[in-house]
Amino acid sequence: MTLSKITTADIRTTQRVAEISWFNDIIGGDTEYLGILDSTRRSSFDHCRDITLEAERLGYSSILYPTAYTVGQDVLTVTSALAQETSQITFLAAIRTGEIHPPMLARALASLDHQLKGRLILNIINSDLPGTRENADFRYQRCTEVIEILKQAWTQERIQFKGEIYNFDMPADPVKPYQNGGPLLYFGGTSEGSREVCAKYCDVFLMWPESEEAMYATMQDMTARAAKYGRKIDFGLRIHVVARETQEEARTYAKKLISKFDEKRAAEIRARGEDSRSLGVIRQDEFRKTADDEGYTEEILWTHIGKVFSGCGSGLVGSAEQIVTKLNRYMDMGFRAFIFSGFPLIEEANHFAELVLPHLPNVSLPRLYDKIPTEIPATPLTTAELV
Repeated sequence: MTLSKITTADIRTTQRVAEISWFNDIIGGDTEYLGILDSTRRSSFDHCRDITLEAERLGYSSILYPTAYTVGQDVLTVTSALAQETSQITFLAAIRTGEIHPPMLARALASLDHQLKGRLILNIINSDLPGTRENADFRYQRCTEVIEILKQAWTQERIQFKGEIYNFDMPADPVKPYQNGGPLLYFGGTSEGSREVCAKYCDVFLMWPESEEAMYATMQDMTARAAKYGRKIDFGLRIHVVARETQEEARTYAKKLISKFDEKRAAEIRARGEDSRSLGVIRQDEFRKTADDEGYTEEILWTHIGKVFSGCGSGLVGSAEQIVTKLNRYMDMGFRAFIFSGFPLIEEANHFAELVLPHLPNVSLPRLYDKIPTEIPATPLTTAELV
């Protein structure tokens, strides 16, 4: 069952636009068959570089660099190395709060923002630090304090902060970013604590695929939470995709992706993620139970990816026309940022760029917020009702 008619959520960016991002393999997982480690596509610096440069060449506005400890590479190091090799694409860099001393993190991010000349967005991560099991309330408190310290460092002459975890009174001269006020903050999380952190401090609330009803209910909840703080936020969707000229071709390829699935190996891959025990992952598992025998729900939303990977467990599988129609529905609900991926990453980036990307209003959201001195589209599309 899907929504029949609804008006757009009360969001920060009223223009009917979309930031279209691709995903990088910095934490491993790029493969031709789900659940099979692919030695030809391992998470090396060269492979991540190739994905980034291809995404820029194809016209994606941004690229996500996720973070994990057990596999892959360091986000800030790789982003810094590739800053000088790119000129257009924005880096959406994931930062787990608590890993780096906050004033030093503020300085590192400001330096990176200057390297990229403002092509930097931060995805704030609030999961357990690698190798630990932490109290959730402590994590939310630490995340809140780190964000407040970053904002002070970027906007004030001094960092003057006294919290339950951190206590600073120090100059902020070395940490001024390129962007006025600092990079945009994206945040994802299903729990009460996560939602409050995003509503109070962040710019875009990232979600994983669920039913339209469930996602819209979350959007309404987050809109109300942000309003309590006199704020508005935007919404983003992290989702996989298989785009082909016909639905039959797309579904055939999806069957190929899962054709070497092994339950034991898949469980090992899922367990290594720091988010594997989160409420969001549990909700993804529950949503997968609503699909048909081939893993489909809402016609083109395929849930079998969640059998292998914790986190985002579903993808759009269909013809270009079907996918564009679905994305238009998502935009009319209020989504403004989309982070796509496919298996393998470079090949699927090309399919999506050829078949779908030309039909989407692809922009960089920081430009809409005037955080970088760049003009927004002269004639923005109007928001329509979802019919």
